[in-house]
Amino acid sequence: MGPPIAGFAMDLPFPSPVQAQMRSLGLVASVLLSLPAFAQYTELAGHNAPAPVRSLKELRDKGGRVEKKWIEREVARDPFGNAAGSRHDLAVDGAFDGQTIAVIQLYTGTDLGIAFDFARPKQALAQKGFSVYRWLNHPPDPSELEEKLRKACQLWIIGGFNRQLTAEHAAVIKRFFDSGRGVYLWGDNAPYSQDANLVARALFGVELQDLGSPGEQVVGIHRKASEPGVIQDHLLTTGIERLYEGHTIATLPGLGPLKPLIYGSDGKVVAAYYDQAGKRAIVDGGYTRLYLQWDTAGTGRYVKNAAAWLTNAERFGDQVVARSARAKQ
Repeated sequence: MGPPIAGFAMDLPFPSPVQAQMRSLGLVASVLLSLPAFAQYTELAGHNAPAPVRSLKELRDKGGRVEKKWIEREVARDPFGNAAGSRHDLAVDGAFDGQTIAVIQLYTGTDLGIAFDFARPKQALAQKGFSVYRWLNHPPDPSELEEKLRKACQLWIIGGFNRQLTAEHAAVIKRFFDSGRGVYLWGDNAPYSQDANLVARALFGVELQDLGSPGEQVVGIHRKASEPGVIQDHLLTTGIERLYEGHTIATLPGLGPLKPLIYGSDGKVVAAYYDQAGKRAIVDGGYTRLYLQWDTAGTGRYVKNAAAWLTNAERFGDQVVARSARAKQ
């Protein structure tokens, strides 16, 4: 079989990622002080779990006396324990109408009978108003990439079997990142992190490695050193108490300037984030999460939260805030 044709999703003639293995209150306060960004965020922003719903009820005792009492009830939850409903995502629905996510997707194979066609992430992102522009199986040349990125609020890179990005691509991506636009670098078990690592080394001096982490587990909230789970009370983990780590995963043995975001089931860091000097990025070793076990804990919400956060509304304000969201302030 010849090489995959750019623009078409198809099975590749080499093993897939599956086959190969077979903030703090201060941050929340700063968000609330930024009105354009606040317009995009739900009331839950920055919290893993919503508080119980309180309502005032009139209760009558046997003697006919009426007493008012506050009654608390837990919010509805999905089968995995996360609060149900999009009002518990980071961003309100439609908050990013008109914003485009550029995606270089260099793996489009099929695993366990499920094609990696990006359909489920695309559907989830559309709920927040994002459109998606993808290059499939082959990256654009650096000049085309730079031209298309002028119309994008963020760039996602999903690695393939062989590294295809070049130093020239990395230079374009660094300029995009330095302008304040978001970058999401997705890798997976070896050899599927090579493209993400090229850029991760250029931006942060770090790389994903396949250290034999098992994957396929749901993790909770990370509360102490090396405990599996997502970090507590960060914008990225809004509404997430349980998250699927990915079917196959790579990890970050060194973080450099990054901070941990997801600790895998073996306690190693699967994903980390950068948030300094008005620039944001995520490096993640579990892109099988984007198509395998999608309906398992938290994936859809996590993808929406990540895109919302990477849009960097705190920096760009009304340039990225949908008019409909601003009108609700």
